[in-house]
Amino acid sequence: MKSSTEHLGYRLKELREQSGFTQRNIANFLKVDQSLISMAEKGKRALTSDMIEKLAALYGVQPGAFHESESVLRPLTFALRANEILEEDLEVISSINRIALNSIFMTNLLEGGNTHG
Repeated sequence: MKSSTEHLGYRLKELREQSGFTQRNIANFLKVDQSLISMAEKGKRALTSDMIEKLAALYGVQPGAFHESESVLRPLTFALRANEILEEDLEVISSINRIALNSIFMTNLLEGGNTHG
């Protein structure tokens, strides 16, 4: 059975790979060393809650998705056409995803539905 840190690491890697980002992209986005991302994905280091929130917005998921053991991750999807993704690009993607997630939340709230994703 995986520890919560190992499970979180698995989810971090899964979402990063689904999104087509490298560990270097994520490290630059979070302004940390790439080794921290590698260790976090292996379940050997924990990320702060602020980092988890930033990554959730970047990947287009609710922060709780990283901790749920059985949920199917359905991140927001987008198309990128660039040879290199810059830190500024990740900030823009994160902002757009935050708007989309908030829109989904508000729609669900207005319809009386599930507001947890």
